[in-house]
Amino acid sequence: MLKVEHIGIAIKDMQASVELFEKLLNTPCYKTEMVESEKVNTAFFRQGETKIELLESITPDGVIAKFIERKGEGIHHIAFDVADIRQEMKRLQAEGFTLLNEEPKKGADNKWVCFLHPKGTNGVLVELCQDRGKEGL
Repeated sequence: MLKVEHIGIAIKDMQASVELFEKLLNTPCYKTEMVESEKVNTAFFRQGETKIELLESITPDGVIAKFIERKGEGIHHIAFDVADIRQEMKRLQAEGFTLLNEEPKKGADNKWVCFLHPKGTNGVLVELCQDRGKEGL
């Protein structure tokens, strides 16, 4: 793993949360995007090398809506940048981690992504990210 790529935060209200994080981080939101496959709207902020991703459910039965129902708004996942997502998936599976998707899938911000089950990572949802422009897929 190369670095923390972003921290995902589950939120209920995108407009209010973007305003809050623009004040908190003293920087504008640089990108918003809908990821239909995950049923979320996203907004991104950059702080140095790390990004903050806000996640708002676009459906009442979406993963983020269910997360907020159970745990409330807050940190949803931590994402790590990897050089070769397939290689990292194989390595982690061999180490005994459970992957939530067997193949990398398209995520927000032009990334290939794969999630690790939080039961094997001390309750933390971990996301692996690789730029879609990089070779290997």
